[in-house]
Amino acid sequence: MKPVSSIAEAIKPSGIRKFFDIVSEMPEAISLGVGEPDFDTPWHIVDEGLYSLEKGKTFYTSNSGLLELREEICKWYKRKYDVSFEASSECLITVGGSEGIDLALRALLNPGDEVIIPEPSYVSYVPCVSLAGGVPVTIDLKNENQFKLTEDELLEHITPATKVLILSYPNNPTGAIMTKEDLEPIARICKEHDLYVISDEIYSELTYGGAPHFTIAALPGMSERTIIINGFSKAYAMTGWRLGYALAPKEIASLMTKIHQFCIMCAPTTSQYAAIEAIKNGDKDIANMRKSYDERRRYLYRRLMSMDMPAFEPLGAFYIFPSIKKFKMSSEEFATKLLEKEKLAVVPGTAFGNSGEGFIRISYAYSIDQLREALDRIEHFIS
Repeated sequence: MKPVSSIAEAIKPSGIRKFFDIVSEMPEAISLGVGEPDFDTPWHIVDEGLYSLEKGKTFYTSNSGLLELREEICKWYKRKYDVSFEASSECLITVGGSEGIDLALRALLNPGDEVIIPEPSYVSYVPCVSLAGGVPVTIDLKNENQFKLTEDELLEHITPATKVLILSYPNNPTGAIMTKEDLEPIARICKEHDLYVISDEIYSELTYGGAPHFTIAALPGMSERTIIINGFSKAYAMTGWRLGYALAPKEIASLMTKIHQFCIMCAPTTSQYAAIEAIKNGDKDIANMRKSYDERRRYLYRRLMSMDMPAFEPLGAFYIFPSIKKFKMSSEEFATKLLEKEKLAVVPGTAFGNSGEGFIRISYAYSIDQLREALDRIEHFIS
């Protein structure tokens, strides 16, 4: 008998971490591969975390997290998106958004239930579905549609076993967004086919061009069938604090909390106190960081267009997804040779699903100086 799980053994390692690990041993290399803000956590947020330690607030919180934090999150979603959740029973504080995704899938799925995952997408979805006993069903989204999910694509992949649709907008890796008008037909189909939606909104505060984020939960009849996953890592530059949250209908939130109770107990207490300060007083910090990302986004887009590396203009997150098909190399080959010859790391599009073949992901969560040098290296490489 094999000593290990066949499901866990079959899961492929992250395509993002592979290049990150190589770069970590190349001091002269520049990496545009990791999706992590280059800003420090704003000091008033750090200070609140330190103050909680000074006051001896180092004990477990409730399994669901500090009630004050949950109340602030629910008020924030009501203020920003006009969606109502009950802090006491429909909000759970998690260890990053990633734990929230895992909990939602384990709370929703029975063995054999199908989960539709539009790709390219975040690398955790397919493995988490498999580990929860579900069956991942991927949709290859199209560059010509700016990698938005269309109603025809969704309908083609629904079967009697379909239970959940994962939406990830603003999108990692493409930078795509979906507007209210884009989401309305998707919501109609979900209601007609009794599907639940896991809406990963971790990049909700990073949208550009005057198009604010819109959550599918705000559409009629959708809040009762939507689990929102969000967190503090991207908007507030708090990746290492490991704090996320889930908003879900009471029955689902209760099951997620039960699983969380046995696996985690509670999210880090210090991080929760810092997060209260972030969500209450961090709007200006988000605006400042968003402005800087937007400047980098526009610079990167212009440079890539001038190099004839076509990409649609990304309006969310901090990634751009240019095509490298004209160079007659696979995404993996292009990224590997770029790293070898120019000491520059990007992520091959195939790390995010088969539909990412022919593309690379470039993160602009780096300074303009780094981006300028990186684009010079790409230009030299492709010439």
